[in-house]
Amino acid sequence: MATIGVQAMMLKQSFEQVGAFETLRKVSDIGYHAVEISQIPMDEANVAELEQARSELGMDIAALSVSLQSTPGRPGDSLESNFEKVVEDAQRLGSGLLRIGMMPFDAMGSISRVVDFAKLANDYAHRLAEHDLKLYYHNHHIEFAKFDGVYMLDIIEDNSPLMGLEIDVHWVQRGGLDPVRTLRKYAGKTAMVHLKDYRIGALDADAMQLLEAGDFAGFMGKFKDVVQFAEVGEGNLDFASIVPTAVETGAQYLLVEQDDLYGRTVWEALETSYNNLQKLGFGDLFAADTPSALKA
Repeated sequence: MATIGVQAMMLKQSFEQVGAFETLRKVSDIGYHAVEISQIPMDEANVAELEQARSELGMDIAALSVSLQSTPGRPGDSLESNFEKVVEDAQRLGSGLLRIGMMPFDAMGSISRVVDFAKLANDYAHRLAEHDLKLYYHNHHIEFAKFDGVYMLDIIEDNSPLMGLEIDVHWVQRGGLDPVRTLRKYAGKTAMVHLKDYRIGALDADAMQLLEAGDFAGFMGKFKDVVQFAEVGEGNLDFASIVPTAVETGAQYLLVEQDDLYGRTVWEALETSYNNLQKLGFGDLFAADTPSALKA
């Protein structure tokens, strides 16, 4: 079984404006019935409304976000400071999956710090397992840097055997790897997959004006910055292959996400992704209680 849902990072402004319940009502009206909570304060008001959305809207709270340790400037609950609360919230919301959105920035440049991070994550994964909760790690492109020929992501995996993976197909592509082959490589370890497209945007008028003005450095800055996030089906990724592969390799949730909307509203973006996934033949993956599609 697999379900297509939404990554709530996209919804944080709506959560602030109208609250969790009304936001998820809009999500449900589009056709999504699962949500992964990220960058949303887990205060009592939000937790209560998430619980209400679960009971009244049938919204599946797919996963909650945590960090290992509290970091200044990065809000959210940490396992170091809020372990009991994290467990209580997950149990209250019926979610057995927790996910780390990113390793600490200061760990990224040192192999020893990467290993330390992974081992600490594994320790917490062991503690969480005692409460029937599973911990996962979400990749960006930095995890495909190589240390002595080994990807950082594989170093993390080797040193945290109890922690699973959440594969983000856009960041895999941006890291220079093929999403389908990557999903197959980590088959059985990946419970969640982020669906967002990879688009090469056209050079805008500002870029051409810089070129005409003789500002070649400014033009090249624009030229290098044409890689964009995109709604599913609006870029270059092969979702007709990605989605079935994710399902076949054991993903429980496929979560639509878009880091930058480029002037569109979040609701327009989510509806576009929904419609394109429907056109690809994955309509039955939007409901948790129906059989999963294995091919378009």
